[in-house]
Amino acid sequence: MALRANINSADLAYEDHGIGMPVLLLHAFPLNHAMWDGTITALLAEQRYRLVAPDFRGFGESGLNNDISTMDLLADDLAALMDTLGMQQAILCGLSMGGYVAFAFYRKYPQRVGGLILADTQAGADSEEARTNREKVAQMAEQQGPDALAELQLPRLISEHARTHQPEVETRIRQMITAANPAGIAAAARGMALRADSTVMLETITCPTLVIVGEQDVLTPPAVARAYAQRIPDAQLAVIPNAGHLSNLEQPAIFQEVVRTFLSSKF
Repeated sequence: MALRANINSADLAYEDHGIGMPVLLLHAFPLNHAMWDGTITALLAEQRYRLVAPDFRGFGESGLNNDISTMDLLADDLAALMDTLGMQQAILCGLSMGGYVAFAFYRKYPQRVGGLILADTQAGADSEEARTNREKVAQMAEQQGPDALAELQLPRLISEHARTHQPEVETRIRQMITAANPAGIAAAARGMALRADSTVMLETITCPTLVIVGEQDVLTPPAVARAYAQRIPDAQLAVIPNAGHLSNLEQPAIFQEVVRTFLSSKF
């Protein structure tokens, strides 16, 4: 059962487990906090971390009171949630859109970031073509609903390996997408299109950073991850075999071990 808090006039739902160093798990588009269930279970076994997984506004059980969910707005929500939970600083672990929010949060609140885990994401802003595609996604969600979006996005979200050998993974992802609020999808898609270029700040990131990418990620490929990881001082890079854009769901054991090793070595 998710907990709830009124954050910046929106009703936000979140999971909060464990005691120790705060780790915020930031979900992908258009999923929800449940994508982190396996990661939470694995890290709870360490008995060292407080794991908080919010639903961004308009996703999961969180409410929506805006037309556009910019990454800066979602970062502000995160800062306010940290205030509510008594967290001065946290490690941010964001995948895809969650990574965009992590970049926005670091830009606005660098002193509150103890570490970064950036998975299957990118530092650059959208191209004109990508912004056009975001608007198409927003309109599809509004006009046809999340089922149509699942059909469009699933082939690019997961690897051929997952589709062939892990049908249960595709089923779970489809369930999360089809449960999404169409208005929340549209608001976030338009917000991602407006996000700032974070490549300009990569060299200024001073906290321990881990970059993760699925070997078969076609949306944010390994070459993209490698390029921005090289610009972050002392960043580590991990490539997850037989995984696409949702590496934590496609290869959970490998993903969890990579994260666990990074956290234990740096914190």
